[in-house]
Amino acid sequence: MSGYIPVVDFSAYGLDNKTVNKADLEALTDELMQAFTTVGFVYLKNTGIPTSEVNGVFDVYDKFCFQPEAVKEKYSRPVDRTAERHGWMALGREMLSLVGRDTPAPGDLKECFNIHPPLTEGQTWPEEVPEFEPVMMDFYDKCHAVAIRLVELIARGLGVEDVGGFLEKFQYVGKGRNGTNLRTLRYPPVPDVIKQDQVRCGEHTDFDCLTLVFQDNPGLEVVNTDGEYVPAPPIPGTIVVNIGDTFQRWSADKLKSTRHRVRVPESPEGRQRVRRSIAYFFHCDSDVLMKCLDGSDKYPPILAREYLTQQVGATYLSG
Repeated sequence: MSGYIPVVDFSAYGLDNKTVNKADLEALTDELMQAFTTVGFVYLKNTGIPTSEVNGVFDVYDKFCFQPEAVKEKYSRPVDRTAERHGWMALGREMLSLVGRDTPAPGDLKECFNIHPPLTEGQTWPEEVPEFEPVMMDFYDKCHAVAIRLVELIARGLGVEDVGGFLEKFQYVGKGRNGTNLRTLRYPPVPDVIKQDQVRCGEHTDFDCLTLVFQDNPGLEVVNTDGEYVPAPPIPGTIVVNIGDTFQRWSADKLKSTRHRVRVPESPEGRQRVRRSIAYFFHCDSDVLMKCLDGSDKYPPILAREYLTQQVGATYLSG
C-alpha cells in the first residue's frame, strides 16, 4: 500500500504505551533512521492518535471554512513576514516554490489556517466556531507528544551523547520563542479554468525539524531517489512523517529533507474531490545555536531563527 515510503509500527513508543521496552525502542530507532536517512519520509502506525480525533479536527476546520468570507477575513494571517504566523489564508493567497524559480508561481489552490500558540497581540480564535480553540490545541498537544518522541529516537540514532540536553532545545514549543505550528488545510474542487502552472500545493521542502501529516484523500507526491515524483497516498490509521531542512543541516545531511507537492488531479472525478490535510511543523527553539551534531563543521554554526529566515526568504512567497 505504501509504495516507496516505508510503513513503521510506532507502538513501542506510542502515546498509549505504558510499558516501554529498551530493546523495542532500539529496533524502532533503526527502522526510523533507515527511512529518514534515505527516503526522508515514513508512514507511522499505532502512534496513539486515533483516527476519530483526526476526523474531529477536519470537521471543525470545515465548519470554519463554511463561514462567510467576511467572517474568515477577520482571522487572516498577517502578511508582514516579521509577524507571528497565526491565522487564516484564503484560497490562492499562499505560494510555495523551489529555490531558483525566476518568477513566483500562481497562488496555490488551498485554504488553510495556521495555529501558532501562544497568540500575540491582535490575534484571536474564531469566536463563530467556539470549539475551534479547544479541539485544535488538544490536537496540537498530542502532535507535540509524538514529535518529541520522534526527536528523542532520532537523536539516539544520530549518536547524540546527551539526549536529554538535546531535547531541551525544544522546551518552548507552544510557549513562544519557537515556530512550531499546526496547519489545517482544505483543497476545494478544482475550477474548470486555472492559471498556468497552478497546483494545489507547489513543490517544496519543509523548513522545520520534522513534520507530521494527516490526510484524507490522495494528492501528496514525494521525490524518490531517482528524482521522480511518486504518490504518497493516505493509509488509514497512519501519520506521514518527513524530515525538514533544519534537521538535514543540523545532522550534516545524514537526515534527508525531501521535496514534495500536491498536484491537481488528472481525472474529472479527482478534480471534484475535496482534499483535507493537517500538518504539524515541529521546530526547535528559535535561539538554539545549530552546530553539526557529528562535530564535522560541514555547515557553520547558525541560530535556528536565522536559518529559518534564510529558508523562508528563498522558498516561501506569500501575499
